[in-house]
Amino acid sequence: MEIFQTDLLCIGAGLAGERVAIEAAENGFSVICLSLVPARRSHSSAAQGGMQAALGNSFMSENDSPDIHFNDTVKGSDWGADQEVVRIFVNNAPIAIRQMAFLGVPWSRILSGKQTYYKGGKPFIIFEKKENEGLIHSRSFGGTAKWRTCYTSDGTGHSVLFALDNRVAQLGVEIHDKTEAIALIHDGKTCLGAVVRCLKTGELRVYLARAILIASGGFGRIYRASTNAVINDGGAHIAALNTGVVPLGNPEAIQFHPTGIVPTDILVTEGCRGDGGILLDVNKYRFMPDYEPDKAELASRDVVSRRMIEHIRNGFGVKSAYGDHLWLDIRCLGEHHIKTNLREVKDICENFLGIDPITQLIPVRPTQHYCMAGIRTNKDGAVYGLKGLFAAGEAACWDMHGFNRLGGNSLSETIVAGMVVGIKIVEFLRGADTIIKMSVVNDAYAKQKSRIKDIINCSNGHENTFAILEKVHDALTNGVGIFRNEKNLVESIESLKETLFLARHIGLKSNGSGANPELALALKIEGSVKLALCVAQSALMRTESRGSHTREDYPDRNDRDWLNRTLATWTKEYDDMPTLTYEIATPSFELLPGERGYGSGKIIPMKVIPTSKSLNTN
Repeated sequence: MEIFQTDLLCIGAGLAGERVAIEAAENGFSVICLSLVPARRSHSSAAQGGMQAALGNSFMSENDSPDIHFNDTVKGSDWGADQEVVRIFVNNAPIAIRQMAFLGVPWSRILSGKQTYYKGGKPFIIFEKKENEGLIHSRSFGGTAKWRTCYTSDGTGHSVLFALDNRVAQLGVEIHDKTEAIALIHDGKTCLGAVVRCLKTGELRVYLARAILIASGGFGRIYRASTNAVINDGGAHIAALNTGVVPLGNPEAIQFHPTGIVPTDILVTEGCRGDGGILLDVNKYRFMPDYEPDKAELASRDVVSRRMIEHIRNGFGVKSAYGDHLWLDIRCLGEHHIKTNLREVKDICENFLGIDPITQLIPVRPTQHYCMAGIRTNKDGAVYGLKGLFAAGEAACWDMHGFNRLGGNSLSETIVAGMVVGIKIVEFLRGADTIIKMSVVNDAYAKQKSRIKDIINCSNGHENTFAILEKVHDALTNGVGIFRNEKNLVESIESLKETLFLARHIGLKSNGSGANPELALALKIEGSVKLALCVAQSALMRTESRGSHTREDYPDRNDRDWLNRTLATWTKEYDDMPTLTYEIATPSFELLPGERGYGSGKIIPMKVIPTSKSLNTN
């Protein structure tokens, strides 16, 4: 058994993982980052649009402040966020942006004088102040009162990740790529490390650490149609869920992005609409102002996605061999702007669709994009249930997004949470004396060794892993999409329960040796079904509509009964369903529940401001 020891083990080497690693390494602690792919190929690099921070530099962001950013974020979350965490986030975001500039991120900068910007496809003139020349610029994104999304053309994630990775290398942080954590090592109270599989050789290793961070991104790939990379399959979430004590927060909170291209579901950034692009229907008619007169295309993502599907349902979709879609039109922005600020969008359109967005319309429709759901942590990033285990970024339910994330807040969260949680991990490491019982380690290693042997030898059955994944996709597509209702949710849950039984009786068609993708999937497939059941069951139980969770049979936002957060735990390995409990959404209200200002709908008001003593667990 090969064993690696370190102070901090980061499961994931994207933006959140590397930002935490930097904080620990700068304070003298040893760090190892595990990654499925080379660090610079992490899914963070695919983020296009930008990072929100209230800098107030440009004409359209004058007088912006963390307070306005706070209000936008809480409203965007549909009051599902932890407002204490939101306040931590908005106050630290400007610091984080400037830190990234110091590390070499080439933020797009303000040019003074007369400038043209577009809104709703039409040009407007503004004048940028001479004294603001060269300051960090920002663009408009959905659900914001000010231009706040700082950007590097439309390759922000790429730029920030490369800057962080340079700093990680400078500090001597070890990156062990092509490795996958398949189980956490714990004694029921403290997390001690992870059992890790080398994806090149198939060999198992053990990593032991005084602190463990999960920063592996989301689990969107349990859906068939997703903007996520194939590596975002929830492997680390499964390992956490399998501990029996770590809960997922708000599993039903799944975001769908309005502009996945058809048919590949690759994302084109919200910056297209933020910079002035518009949505058109089959008649080339701009329909969003009919639904959302004030915000139009720049309402929050959950609202725009719903309006698009409603418009398609009303018969205004564009027919295609891949199903109905709508059009995204950025032609008004002109060749120079597209080649400068939306160049990745141009490349995507040319390479995957064979079209030029300078002169042609882009076929788009909503597709799964982000998980507000995640491993539940407190405001310090410490995971519920196990001491020494932390989570950050999309992998975590911190919870600053509630039931809908605003565009640009995710990339910001990775850096801000990385900084905040990193500081807390350093504090933890300075006072942590971890006693590791080798009997616990040996048992965890032996269990995974035996599990792999049983799968390879078909000891429990011969069910096809890939066919089971298709059943998961079908169930989520049919019942747990943008619109949900009791009938379809119940059908999906029953299908997933049958699929869970099959997933416990899989066998390989291959020999399982070496770099084997069938075995990699087989090790996660039961956990994938469990994740899907957490999502579906939580959606069934939440009898209201809030943010991205839209119940057609319960269209009202119900603050009286549902101003809380779902916690889903798989308490026993062979249970058929998760155990659901609830906690208050926020410990205190800085902004009392009210109208969002878009996506109008009836609200059932709360009777009293909830406290921990008045928690309604439904």
